[in-house]
Amino acid sequence: MSDSHPLFEFDDSQTAVINPSIHRAIPGFPERAVNTWFGDVFRGRFADSIPLYSIPFEHGAHDVHVVTRNGVDVAVFNTPVGAPAAVAILESVIALGARKFIGCGGAGIVREGFDVGHVIVPTGAVRDEGTSHHYAPVHHEVAPHPAALAAIDATLTEAGVPHDRGLTWTTDAFFRETPAKVSRRREQGCICVEMEASAMFAAATFRGVTYGQLLYAGDDVSAEEWDHRHWDSQTTARERLLDLAINAACRL
Repeated sequence: MSDSHPLFEFDDSQTAVINPSIHRAIPGFPERAVNTWFGDVFRGRFADSIPLYSIPFEHGAHDVHVVTRNGVDVAVFNTPVGAPAAVAILESVIALGARKFIGCGGAGIVREGFDVGHVIVPTGAVRDEGTSHHYAPVHHEVAPHPAALAAIDATLTEAGVPHDRGLTWTTDAFFRETPAKVSRRREQGCICVEMEASAMFAAATFRGVTYGQLLYAGDDVSAEEWDHRHWDSQTTARERLLDLAINAACRL
């Protein structure tokens, strides 16, 4: 493919026409933050709380709340599905003042053998999406911050939570996870598939902040017939993963 393709036009300038600084830094804003894709858990947990900040977005505002655990303040916010919007919200929270992030969400399984709710720690992500290419030059994979990986591993080990580490496949189109693509990603070493990790890793690296992610095994796309496995109703697993992410953020 020609280098003139738009996705190959990486520009390393930190200044754009619209910048995250439209969200002014908040004095005393928590250095640590957790983003979660579990909208149901987030809404339930903060139903009676007043947000510290609300990030306006066309599909609806994204509130940022603060929890205190073991004397450490952690900002918690809900990220939308899909790399473009998720990264935009991440950028906004970085602008507010956060520097150390742990994300948590679900993922489809591309390699059989993982029960619903099993915890997966991505050590890298295959970039099958567009957003990361605006934050890093063309390359197949991008990685989380080592300090975030260490904090996640220590938290899971201390809590006695079984988990697997490995590659995740980040895609823009879950209706285009064809059997051939699933097989190819599996051959490359991917455990699971989701829609944001590679972009979140790339954006965090570009902005010089720490970011790592926790996932739980959700639906199964390892065979030609999709197995939903009621992955989005695993409330206990989702609540546990959010708490683990907050604990990991406190270690950073």
